[in-house]
Amino acid sequence: MNVIIGIVVLVLVTGLTVAAMLAVRRRAPEGSYFTDGDRASGVFGVLATGFSVLLGFIIFLAFTSYDESRQGAETEATIVAQQVQTAQFMPEDSSAELTGELTCYARSVAGTEWHALNKGNLGDAINPWGAELFRTISTVDPKTATEQSAYDRWMDQTDDREQARIDRVHGAEGIIPGPLWIALFVIAGVIFAYMLFFADRAEGAVTQGMLMGSVTVVITLLMFLLVFFDHPHGGGAGRLQPTAMKRTLGLIDVQLELAGLSVAPPCDEAGNAR
Repeated sequence: MNVIIGIVVLVLVTGLTVAAMLAVRRRAPEGSYFTDGDRASGVFGVLATGFSVLLGFIIFLAFTSYDESRQGAETEATIVAQQVQTAQFMPEDSSAELTGELTCYARSVAGTEWHALNKGNLGDAINPWGAELFRTISTVDPKTATEQSAYDRWMDQTDDREQARIDRVHGAEGIIPGPLWIALFVIAGVIFAYMLFFADRAEGAVTQGMLMGSVTVVITLLMFLLVFFDHPHGGGAGRLQPTAMKRTLGLIDVQLELAGLSVAPPCDEAGNAR
């Protein structure tokens, strides 16, 4: 969620709840609607504690998913750079082809695939250059011991790269099911309604507004945090970006230049096939 939009929503929600509290306060009896304030505060403590524990646990799980996506993106980028090195030990007729397809894979991840993640419409689609790499490696027939060793290493790196991609993409799906969102909003609504019964015309408007406003701000910010971790890709502060893969693309260019190799990738800068 964009930070500015988040601030606007926070202000609106807080303003609405504070206005509701002040409106109820006008007709509220002195000492609030509860005749036993201690018992009412105890019940509110149970509600607030149960909600905070549930929300904190969910945020922890969502953060774990966020961190797995971040680590998956870092690992995937590192393995792609390593596979470029491994490709140079393959048979000469397939080495340049594998290198070019790896470059296209990296461009696709940092380009079209990342845009799909941002929009949430990647789904179960595979990376097309991952399929091309599989087709190419299937035709390789290693002869020497070096080529055989490079072939085995390549297959291990492919498994690791695919697992890292799964970790990266997993976070885009959102781990919080709909019923849980409904339960969180219902509980939050119950807490806000319960707060209205603490309206007391004997207290000042500022005090009553602070009472409701502080609760609203805390709960709303926690819900925003949950939304952020549940969808880690996209624009805005803190969102995951293809920084690692872009760094790998630069590293690939440096590696090829140092090795004196010239490879023409069969794709454009966004990873689309030419």
